[in-house]
Amino acid sequence: MERSHVPPRKYEEYAYVLDYVTRGRATTVRGREGIIVTAIGEDRLTLLEVLGMEGTAFDIGERIYIGKEGRTKIQSVLGKLEHSHISAAAQSELKNVITSIVSNNEKRFVDYINNAQPLTPRIHALELIPGIGKTYMKTILEEREKTKFSSFADLQERVGLKEPIRHIIDRIMDEITGEVKVTLFVKK
Repeated sequence: MERSHVPPRKYEEYAYVLDYVTRGRATTVRGREGIIVTAIGEDRLTLLEVLGMEGTAFDIGERIYIGKEGRTKIQSVLGKLEHSHISAAAQSELKNVITSIVSNNEKRFVDYINNAQPLTPRIHALELIPGIGKTYMKTILEEREKTKFSSFADLQERVGLKEPIRHIIDRIMDEITGEVKVTLFVKK
């Protein structure tokens, strides 16, 4: 039976290392042991448990390839992790790593601001980003009608919103820690 209407599952290509244990036990897959890496996916921003190849070294904050073809340091992606189940070390690295992801993918997050839509008749997606209330939202919508934003600096200059990158990072942190029900950036 063919089910061509089902969209292909989206897999992460890259992730950033939050923590690792050289002789660890997997928490997501029973019986898997070895170099257990806690990472966060670059695209979907989900917390992942990954099995490293024997004899490889990892650095905290390192961007690693976890895609399907040609992995060099990773044996397999074991599964998704809940924020409450990651180590204290991984939790303390989270904000730095998210800052790297947002900085390295500025265009993607600026495009989000350029294209964000209302979630309901009363709530706009932009309002869910900390620091953006009704006033900033109105200005953002007016300004992006004239010309799309080209960068965080452009957004800050035209709207007056201080350090927009910080607000996006705060929102992603809230989504990962489960403080909010609606997710704008983290794909569960």
